[in-house]
Amino acid sequence: MTDTTRHNPALPISETFVSVQGEGKLTGVPSWFCRVAGCNLRCGWCDTPYASWDPSGDRRTVDDLITEARGSGVGHAVLTGGEPMIFAEIAPLARQLRDARMHVTIETAGTVWQDDLACDLISISPKLANSTPTGDPRDPTGAWARRHDERRHQPEVVSRLLGAFGDRQLKFVVTSPDDLPEIDRVLEAYDGWSPGDVILMPEGVTVPAPGDIAWVVEACQRRGWRYGHRLHIQLFGNTRGT
Repeated sequence: MTDTTRHNPALPISETFVSVQGEGKLTGVPSWFCRVAGCNLRCGWCDTPYASWDPSGDRRTVDDLITEARGSGVGHAVLTGGEPMIFAEIAPLARQLRDARMHVTIETAGTVWQDDLACDLISISPKLANSTPTGDPRDPTGAWARRHDERRHQPEVVSRLLGAFGDRQLKFVVTSPDDLPEIDRVLEAYDGWSPGDVILMPEGVTVPAPGDIAWVVEACQRRGWRYGHRLHIQLFGNTRGT
C-alpha cells in the first residue's frame, strides 16, 4: 500500500446523486446519496442488484467523495449500498462528512460491526426469511441462498449498533402478514429500541394499492410502529439516481 492510498482511501462506488430521502424517519429530506458497490447478502427482492448481485462502479477516493458532497448543496448525506459496512473506508468517509457539518445516515443490514464509526442516524434493515433467494435463477446452485440465510440476521450486531448511536431506525421489508410473528421474535432479541424506531416497508418497486397494504397499516397502528412509505418510488418510479 502506498502512502497516497493509505491517507486517501478509495471505495468501489456504484453511484452518487442528489435526491430526496425516500425511506425512514427522514423521508422527504434533500440528501446526497453515496451507494457502494458490493454486498455480503443477496436478497431475492433486492431493488439495487447493480450494487449486490452484479456490483458495478468505479473506485473513488474519500477525498473525491467529500468534495462532491460539499458541493452538492444539501446538508444530509446517506451512505448506502449494497452494504457499506463491509468496507473499512466507510468509517473515514462518514467522519469527514460529519466534519463537513453534514448529517450522516448509514444504511446497513446490521450484519457487520465497524469500530470508529460515526453517524447521526443508523438505519438498520434486518433481513427476514422473505429475503432469501430460494430458487432464484441468478443462484443456480443455491450457494448464495445458503450463505444469505446464514448471514442475514446477526442480533448481536444489531443490538450493538442500536446502542452505539443516538438516533436509530429498524426497517423491515415485509411481503405478507406471515412476516409479523418473525418481526416480533427478532425484536425480542434486540436491546436499545422503542416502538417508534420500527418501520414496516412493503416490498416492491411500484406504489402499492391501498388494499394490498391495509394489513401493514393495521399492524403499525396496533403496535405503535411506523408505516414506511417509499416516497422516491412515488416521485420517480424504480429509477437509478433517485
